[in-house]
Amino acid sequence: MTISKPLRGVISPTLTPFNDDLTIAEDLYIAHAKRCLADGCVGLAPFGTTSEALSVGNDERMDMLEKLVASGVAAAKLIPGTGLTNLPDTIRLTRHAVELGCAGAMTLPPFYFKNVADDGLYDYFRRLIDGVADDRLQIYLYHIPQVAGVGIPVPLVRRLHQDFPATIVGIKDSTGDWANTSALLGIEGLRVYPGSELPLIEALEMGATGSISATANINAAGIAETIRLYDTGDTAAAAKHHEMVKKFRLTVQGYAPIPVMKRMMALASGDRRWANTRPPLLPASVEEATALASLLGSEFGFRLAA
Repeated sequence: MTISKPLRGVISPTLTPFNDDLTIAEDLYIAHAKRCLADGCVGLAPFGTTSEALSVGNDERMDMLEKLVASGVAAAKLIPGTGLTNLPDTIRLTRHAVELGCAGAMTLPPFYFKNVADDGLYDYFRRLIDGVADDRLQIYLYHIPQVAGVGIPVPLVRRLHQDFPATIVGIKDSTGDWANTSALLGIEGLRVYPGSELPLIEALEMGATGSISATANINAAGIAETIRLYDTGDTAAAAKHHEMVKKFRLTVQGYAPIPVMKRMMALASGDRRWANTRPPLLPASVEEATALASLLGSEFGFRLAA
């Protein structure tokens, strides 16, 4: 089979807006997805951590993906999250993404049982591939052990990629550990997306495909510009721009990023539904979001358009 080209650039794990009854606000969801793409994202990763994915039902995920594509967003720009604790539901979500024509599936390891053997994780992904049974399947492993409680060690990533090179094609590394990211970048042919723009220049220099970053929800243009400058060969300008992008990220990280970004969206749009979160997350206060927006404005000239 022919392996599709990777999405090179910044990808947004899109925020999920909710109505007051906590159903997904479809109008806001679709408009935000299109805005992220217009602002410079080369793709979207719906239903990742930033999307409150594990608070969203399987039918809701599939329905929203279908509506996103029906609205004109190309499925080839989507790498939705599909990883759950059990194989049947993970197979179902992953198969749906493949049949919809998505560029790939971003898949967590099974994350309930802890301290499991690498062979057990290997068997999970092997059975996932067998269960989907579609040559179009492209899996991007999702490594975020500080949240999931279960990670995918580098030797296991290498083994999976070597044994299934046309299917286990990449990884999102959200550890924030440069030693881990650089080790993954040493695996030949593996597409590596750091889960933050902080090591972006160093990662690009080692062959990274781009970044899948939460702050792309509000700073896609800034991250995309760093990659654009790097790709033109103007490494000095890219490095200078990257310093500003890193400071932006670090400023947002000082808050609870999901609730505060959603509250900022509510303030900018005038639509208070944007501030809603599903339990167990609680909405950010107006004061907190106003303070962050003001700080970003004074430091970076940032203004979130309505």
